[in-house]
This record gives sequence, structure tokens and C-alpha cells, in this order.
Amino acid sequence: MTKGQGFGGFGLGKMKELTEAFKKAQQVQEGAKQLQEELEQMEVAGEAGGGLVKVFLSGNQEPIRVEISPDVMGEGAEVLSDLVLAAAKDAYTKSTDTMRSRMEELTGGLGLNLPGA
Repeated sequence: MTKGQGFGGFGLGKMKELTEAFKKAQQVQEGAKQLQEELEQMEVAGEAGGGLVKVFLSGNQEPIRVEISPDVMGEGAEVLSDLVLAAAKDAYTKSTDTMRSRMEELTGGLGLNLPGA
């Protein structure tokens, strides 16, 4: 064993790094809990047909509501179905982008590779 090093070469400098990593991980865990609560309360709108159809999801993709303008009601079921689907896809994309962005902010500088990010 070389002088100034602890067990198996795990010196005090490495111990300090490990302690800092644990602190950072704890901060991320606390932040993740807070972020989850924020995402549950968040409303993300997706639109189609120039805003004639809107679909609202939470920040973690839970459906909240759908708004359909009376102006589009006469267009028929097929057109209305297409608009609802397009608005839902728009809301989903915005919601997942928001979640991904917030997670990147939370874990920034940790060097974590998040799946799907």
C-alpha cells in the first residue's frame, strides 16, 4: 500500500468525490419527486385545425380534457376524428418534450444517460 492511501488505493480524494456524488444523487432524487408533482399538475395543449380541436394532457401524459369548437362539428365524423388524433399527437409530443427537457435540467452535469433522451 502506498503512503497516503486508504484501503485498496481508495484515497481521501476519491472518498470526497464519492460523498459529493451521493449528495448530488440525493438532490436529484428530491428534485425528481418535486418534478413528478409538477408534471402531474401541468397542462399541455395540443391543437389541430388551427385551434378548432384541442387536447390537454398532464406533463406525464395523463389525458385531462378535449375541446372541440362548434365550428368543426359539421365537417363529419372522419374529419373530426382526424383532427382529434392530430391534436392528441401534438399534445403528446409537447408533453414528452417538456418532460425530457425538465429531466435534463434536473440531471444536468451528472453525466447520466437517460433512456430515450
